[in-house]
Amino acid sequence: MTATRGWFPNTESIPVDPGVYRWYDENDRILYVGKAKNLRARLTSYFAKPETLHERTRRMVQTAVRIDWTIVKTEFEALQLEFTWIKQFNPPFNVQFRDDKSYPYLAISFEEEFPRVFSTRTRKPGKTKYFGPYTQAWAIRETIDGLLRVFPMRSCGKSTFDAAKRSKRPCLLAEIGKCSAPCVGRISPEDHRELSSRFSSFVSGSDTSYVATLRQRMAEASEAQQYELAAKFRDQIGALEAVSAKSAVVFEDNTSADVFAFAMDGYTAAVNMFKVRDGRIRGAKGWVVDLELERTLPEIIEYTLQNSYSAEDDDFPREVIVQELPMDVKEIERWLSEVKGAKLSIRVAQRGDKRSLLETAQTNAEHSLRNVKLKRATDFTSRSVALSNLQEALGLEKAPLKIECFDVSHLAGTGIVASKVVFVDGRPQKDLYRRYTLATASDDTDAMNQVLARRFKSMLEDESKPDLIVVDGAGPQVSAAAKAAKSSGVGNVPIVGIAKRLEELWLPSTPFPVILARASDELYLIQHLRDEAHRFAIGHQRLKRKATIASLLEEIPGLGPNRVRLLLKHFGSAVRVRQATVDELSDIPGIGRTLAETINEALKK
Repeated sequence: MTATRGWFPNTESIPVDPGVYRWYDENDRILYVGKAKNLRARLTSYFAKPETLHERTRRMVQTAVRIDWTIVKTEFEALQLEFTWIKQFNPPFNVQFRDDKSYPYLAISFEEEFPRVFSTRTRKPGKTKYFGPYTQAWAIRETIDGLLRVFPMRSCGKSTFDAAKRSKRPCLLAEIGKCSAPCVGRISPEDHRELSSRFSSFVSGSDTSYVATLRQRMAEASEAQQYELAAKFRDQIGALEAVSAKSAVVFEDNTSADVFAFAMDGYTAAVNMFKVRDGRIRGAKGWVVDLELERTLPEIIEYTLQNSYSAEDDDFPREVIVQELPMDVKEIERWLSEVKGAKLSIRVAQRGDKRSLLETAQTNAEHSLRNVKLKRATDFTSRSVALSNLQEALGLEKAPLKIECFDVSHLAGTGIVASKVVFVDGRPQKDLYRRYTLATASDDTDAMNQVLARRFKSMLEDESKPDLIVVDGAGPQVSAAAKAAKSSGVGNVPIVGIAKRLEELWLPSTPFPVILARASDELYLIQHLRDEAHRFAIGHQRLKRKATIASLLEEIPGLGPNRVRLLLKHFGSAVRVRQATVDELSDIPGIGRTLAETINEALKK
């Protein structure tokens, strides 16, 4: 860090108080905003040697030209100030949130003389009340249509309302009983506002008594032989129950909670949130989170909660359910409680229906993350951009239309296998995949070199050279692979290594890796390559272990191929067969106590 050390502040000048700090680039743009319980301890951690820093942190530090900080009295004040500045400046190295889709809301415009109910995908500050978000727009339309039968408030736009007012002729909704026609004076502003409030209360779930009231009115009308009125109340009850039925009860204790679940992979995380009010799911939402710096799950949870709530939001839950408690959980709870105006708790669900809903949210988050990656992999434009940018980043003579990626897998040094996956035009070409079995290897580097030596030999024989070879490892592994290629006579094939976790790309004989832009098409391509090679290698390794134990079982007297298949099918894996007790083995039809003891003894050797 000698190139930038000159502008770093002296350690003694940095306070040891809580505070918020900001990194700036040469254009005075804020790169990053962070908080610290002890500013000196936190900031001096950035002043270490470059090779000891996380790669993305090093890139930020080398881009910056100055730091400043603001001292605060408490960690809680630091949390508030950090949140304010992140919202204001949107620093590129902070966590970036982007919706994976635009979600619709049910809205009621209480700022108008005659409030209107409508569907919208944007939320604006003011007196309009929003419910949701919903996952589908048709769900809002069905909800509105059902409730207008009971609460016939205005649902038309301004132009339609003004036109009816001028002509003194109400629209069709008024004629079929789904609007109280305030445009022609059939209802007063006060009564219509009361109608709108009852609509709002029912949607929010806070008014649970109205169905009971309608039942009483229906009974009274029936006793008075007012059968048409009783039928009207019956239809209204049916409409309200139909709307409620579409929102199933998930919490038996009628808790109001927001449930957040996360799935993370490299530079990207997906968030799924269920909004539960009075025990019923009232909405769902998802985000895709871009990670510039390395983040832990508790950090991502903290930033997500900061991003999800604001003073303008009046629909706060009583509790927030997460996978892990966020950093500074007490300060987050205090901040949210102050914004809400009532106590709010954050906790991890351990059991019961709340744990079940959290697992459902987790499944949705994992699905969203897979979809984001799949969309990148299947889009032709994205693949073209990825290959072009990868060519530029690695300094290749041409775009790597054919890429081969190698990975090694073993179990504690035994059962060593390797895989080769091939991508053509940025997509998997599975008929070109290959598996390798190795007798012995001193370490992963030796195993990789053995596999590459075999691949280089086949290149000379069939002249089918790829445009790029990707191996698992950093500088030393890549340099060794390049030497092996050169000694085999194929030294002109570009080779690059993927460092674990961070997807840093290492070229032969280079001191620093190539860092691809976060959330870029080329980075997703590299991630897809790595994951596919790892999956293929692991699958081969498992098959080999299964074949090994199958061979061992077939050597046991009294066990033929049919009984071996029965054992593996019953226990599900070779590991479970080894772990089975004599009693568990003897419970299988066709395997008695004596044979079970023989199997158990043979597998324990």
